[in-house]
Amino acid sequence: MDIRQLRYFVRIVEMGSLSKASQSLHVAQPALSQQVAKLEDQVGKQLLVRSSRGVTPNETGRALYHHARLILRQFEQAMTIARSDNGEITGVASVGLPATTVAAVGLPLVKRVREKYPGISLNVVEAMSGHVAHLIRQNRLDLAVLFSRDLPSDLSVEPLMVEELFLILPGESDLLSGRDSVTMSEMAKVPLVLPTSDHGLRKRIEAEFESRALFPNVVAEIDSLSLVMNAVHDKIGGTIKPMGAIMQEGQRGRSFRCLRVSDASFHRSNYLYSLPPNALSSAASVVAHELRIVVEDLVASSEWTGFFPRPEPGDRPPASSREIA
Repeated sequence: MDIRQLRYFVRIVEMGSLSKASQSLHVAQPALSQQVAKLEDQVGKQLLVRSSRGVTPNETGRALYHHARLILRQFEQAMTIARSDNGEITGVASVGLPATTVAAVGLPLVKRVREKYPGISLNVVEAMSGHVAHLIRQNRLDLAVLFSRDLPSDLSVEPLMVEELFLILPGESDLLSGRDSVTMSEMAKVPLVLPTSDHGLRKRIEAEFESRALFPNVVAEIDSLSLVMNAVHDKIGGTIKPMGAIMQEGQRGRSFRCLRVSDASFHRSNYLYSLPPNALSSAASVVAHELRIVVEDLVASSEWTGFFPRPEPGDRPPASSREIA
């Protein structure tokens, strides 16, 4: 078994087709099939299920795929280290961030890494938290920020910060004019633009309403942060989000009001996930360190409210706080 065979196998699984993998790798399909056959002979088991619709890995193939991705990542990191001749930390580090987290810490993180570690190529992937979780489970990310700590135990996880959730309205809206807080019963009367029902945040919001025999007045369901904020700005409705949702809006000349919920405590814990220490590159380790510093600066800043320090070991989360996926 060699690196080339593993690289071919991983690409075939990801493309779901020998012909597509052949085109992507610029390798003739018969030669690619021959390498797969050799790999299956070495493993002693079939790895792929072939059909008219393409190829999919069986249980053994899926297990090899996950380990192969990790081996290829470690091999690339080793080659990067070997090629470096001045001790500078170099390499690629990938981090997955949900949209509101990107808005809050994305640019400061990119700036810090670029200034302090120019040899690191930082790959920031913005996606919904469920997709980010999927990517790091597949070893396709080095680091990820997520809102629950129920991912597989082979990943390292640590608390990062706690966010407060606000009712966000357009700056010029007549709704709840002059107010800086709102009750749950008042919020039930506000037209809301919320994530779709599969989203963890939506479930959390609905549970809070239902506990008071109330129902949110949902006028639109949108999973795109930019579209949600456009809809709010155009006075289609308000939304319930952390402060990160509006942190880049001032640069666009748009203003919003953030109202605290006075009779419910909406908090969302943020967790930093990473590959196991033995699989984490030096580049990814320093990016994780810089991310912690960016978050600490955000929490300490007087410019923005609604960000709280990560709980120390043994501490309890804020009162009434619940994890939101």
